[in-house]
Amino acid sequence: MIRFKTNVKHMNKRNNHPKENEGIRVKKKKTKRMSRVERIKKQRRKKRLLIFAFFLSFCVFVVSLFLIWNWFQDNRKIDQLAKETSETVKKTEKKDSEKTELVNPPEEDQPDDYWDYIKMDLLEVDFNELLQKNSDTVGWIEVKGTNINYPVVQTTDNSYYLSHAFDKTQNDAGWVFMDYRNDATNFDQNTIIYAHSRYNQTMFGSLKNILTSSWYNNKNNYIIRMSTPTENTMWQVFSVYTIEAESYYITTNFSTTESYQEFLNTMKSRSEVNFSATVNTNDKVLTLSTCQDNFGHRVVMHAKLIKREAR
Repeated sequence: MIRFKTNVKHMNKRNNHPKENEGIRVKKKKTKRMSRVERIKKQRRKKRLLIFAFFLSFCVFVVSLFLIWNWFQDNRKIDQLAKETSETVKKTEKKDSEKTELVNPPEEDQPDDYWDYIKMDLLEVDFNELLQKNSDTVGWIEVKGTNINYPVVQTTDNSYYLSHAFDKTQNDAGWVFMDYRNDATNFDQNTIIYAHSRYNQTMFGSLKNILTSSWYNNKNNYIIRMSTPTENTMWQVFSVYTIEAESYYITTNFSTTESYQEFLNTMKSRSEVNFSATVNTNDKVLTLSTCQDNFGHRVVMHAKLIKREAR
């Protein structure tokens, strides 16, 4: 009889595997499923955010639209007021007379356009109607080569006419006004006139033209004419420049001759255009100031009094 040997050990080892595997459980990765309630809450949050974003955008749009509309309305009112004022006020070109006074003339051998400018006519304005419309009226200013040709007002501060027109109605375009610290009759060492720089070139919006070649290449532009109820005056430009906002150039009077001369030298040295005019402590200065941009920079013009005539 043939007997087969059985590898009991091997069979036992092979037969033991299933027994061992019976104790092994395959772990499956469980995925957290969002409940229906949580999904609804999430969708609601997302919807609320979208509604808020839309509402915020709509508010910004409405406010922007209002500001633009208001800006155009202010410009329209100022344009109309300026036009009416210019057309109704009587302005006269005045030839020199025995009352005409030349102010602080330079030496005749010095190269100075002063001698050419004093041959120009003075401007005389009838203030009767202007004073009836606004008792704050102190003068009329005209700057050659710009759109500046307006009545000048003055009140007890430098804020009111930043937001009020010539007729004293609320208007963000404001009006042309003299520094409240100045003497509008006798003029101080430095008389300052302000106005907004409007994009449509009204008020002092065209003052920035003084820094363009089309302005400074024409020497006939270097003149400011100003008429007041008591006299007619002419001013010769000696400095134009831009600068960050400061208080020095709008100082109205100086305690010493030396400090005034230092001021004049500083203003002259700042100029971006080389003018022939010279200045000394016997001169009186007219300063025009406006904003250049929304970052605090200013456009500044200085001129000295060269001719006057009492009325």
